[in-house]
Amino acid sequence: MKITLHTPETIYSPRHVPSWLLLACAAGMVNGFAFLMCEQFVTHVTGTVTRMGLEWPVVGVAIEYAVVLASFVLGAAVAVIVIQSRARQGKQPRWAAPLLLVVALLASVAIAGRGGAFGQLARTAVTEAPPVAFLSLLAFTMGLQNSAVASTTGLAVRTTHLSGPATDTGMHLGTAILADGEERRAALRGAALRGGKILAFMLGAGVAVPLTLSFDYLTLLAPAFLVSVATALSFTSAWSPSDIGIG
Repeated sequence: MKITLHTPETIYSPRHVPSWLLLACAAGMVNGFAFLMCEQFVTHVTGTVTRMGLEWPVVGVAIEYAVVLASFVLGAAVAVIVIQSRARQGKQPRWAAPLLLVVALLASVAIAGRGGAFGQLARTAVTEAPPVAFLSLLAFTMGLQNSAVASTTGLAVRTTHLSGPATDTGMHLGTAILADGEERRAALRGAALRGGKILAFMLGAGVAVPLTLSFDYLTLLAPAFLVSVATALSFTSAWSPSDIGIG
């Protein structure tokens, strides 16, 4: 069942483009924060699978990376279930609910971490077990975000990883070189959005450095704020009481 909130026209509208950039920036902050705290990434699924391969002689460690990967996949699945469950009953889809959950989870991890729930994380060597609970929570959160945005834009926008956007940027630029007229303008528009997401992600990772050094776990409140702003910009028009658990 294909259910979308945004069409190509709204995806590239002045109101919604900032949302995709804010969400990419938030993901960059989360990824950068995780790396600074324990030298692990949470949105880089390719890297996580690579670590699973590197760690296969140490079965326990490989399994823990598999748990982090499964958490990302589970988050993506939950986002689709939350959005589509009511739609399949002929009711208003819960467009905003997954992103509201992202905000709540990031804030919860920030507060719990500040209270000592995850201990004092430090860099994790290749053969050491990752802080699986901490990484799994963040991976689940990023899976939620990526799936929520992708499923509401017809898979046109993804905000937590860069391999796809980088590939799309190159494809759009190649098309722009060969095409003309409206096709060329559309290709350049697509390249600009994907390139903007890459820059926003990088900016988020960069900003995570001084924030993490100064605020430790509370750094996660910054991406939570960015996600809440993006939700207000691009998902509130479809909010219903069910998005916040009413009705």
